[in-house]
Amino acid sequence: MNEPRRTPTRDGTHDQTHDQTHDQGNDQGVGKAHDHTPGAGGPAPAGSGRLWSSRRVPAGTAALLLLGGTGLLLYDIAAVRVHRPAMRWRRELARQLAERHLDDTVVLAGAGVAAALGLWLIVLAATPGLRGLLPMRRPRPEVRAALQRDAAALLLRDRAMDVSGVRAVRVRMRRRKADVRAVAHFRDPGEVRTDLNTSLGDAIRGLGLARPPALSVRVARPGRKG
Repeated sequence: MNEPRRTPTRDGTHDQTHDQTHDQGNDQGVGKAHDHTPGAGGPAPAGSGRLWSSRRVPAGTAALLLLGGTGLLLYDIAAVRVHRPAMRWRRELARQLAERHLDDTVVLAGAGVAAALGLWLIVLAATPGLRGLLPMRRPRPEVRAALQRDAAALLLRDRAMDVSGVRAVRVRMRRRKADVRAVAHFRDPGEVRTDLNTSLGDAIRGLGLARPPALSVRVARPGRKG
């Protein structure tokens, strides 16, 4: 280990400027290392947005139907090209299309079914789905997470049952609203409602959701028997 260099002065003392400069450099290095600590002065976590469903069943069904219909039609066209008779279903379809008018019931029914299926596929492609998942905040851009509604409702129910005076609780969790219905037995309903608002508000903030739902609490007395 190298000894610190000291420069003698006229009065016999030693100059420790090098040591002080070295110590200041170490302090600055430590300060820079602390600046890179995750969560220290960094941006607030952003929301992850709605999660999109892959729609495997509708997409697979539509792809198989299109593949089967296209393959069958191409096979029939190729057979006709080699001077073989067309399939019976295509001859019958051509005859029906030639004889039936546009206002025929069968034509209108088929057009309605085709339009309904097309509209259904458009809705599936334009909507995210996965309504049972609540998006959570993203601490990092590459991280995406979601919480199931049933799990969030169960957690809120457990927190509500911990409040003194609560006899029964029913929680309905939605994307934008948490509807809580409680039954109080030996305490004033107004006091129970205040405690529930405080406890459940903290619980909702602790879930880490990107868009915390609004809290709606209703407290009632148990009904009289008989």
